[in-house]
Amino acid sequence: MEDARVWEFEESLWTGDPDTYEALIDPECLMVLPEHDYVFTGAQAIKAVQKTPRWAEVKFSEQQVSRPQQGLIILAYKAEASRSDESYLAYCTTTIRRLEHDEWRVLQHQQTVPLKAG
Repeated sequence: MEDARVWEFEESLWTGDPDTYEALIDPECLMVLPEHDYVFTGAQAIKAVQKTPRWAEVKFSEQQVSRPQQGLIILAYKAEASRSDESYLAYCTTTIRRLEHDEWRVLQHQQTVPLKAG
C-alpha cells in the first residue's frame, strides 16, 4: 500500500463510522489509549468506538512510515482531531498487516497525549 493510501486508511479510523472501524481492526489487535481502561483488545476497542462520537476532522503531521517486512507497515504521527464540541491532540503509532491483496488490518495502535506544561 503506497503512502497516500496508508494515510487515507488511518484517517478512516478516526473519522469513519463504527462499521468502518470494525472492518479495519484485527481481532488480535492491542491498543493503548489515554482513557479508562487504557489497555484494550481489538474487540474492546471496537465496542468502545460504537459509543464514542467520531471525529469530524483529523490532521496528521510529523508523519513517519516504516515497512520492516513485506505486508507490515508501521506509522508514527501527531494527530490533531476535532468535532463540534472538542479538540484532541495525541502522538500515535499504528501497525498494519496485510492479510491478502488489498486487505489490511490494524494490529496495534497507541496514543500518547502530551503533558501540559506548568
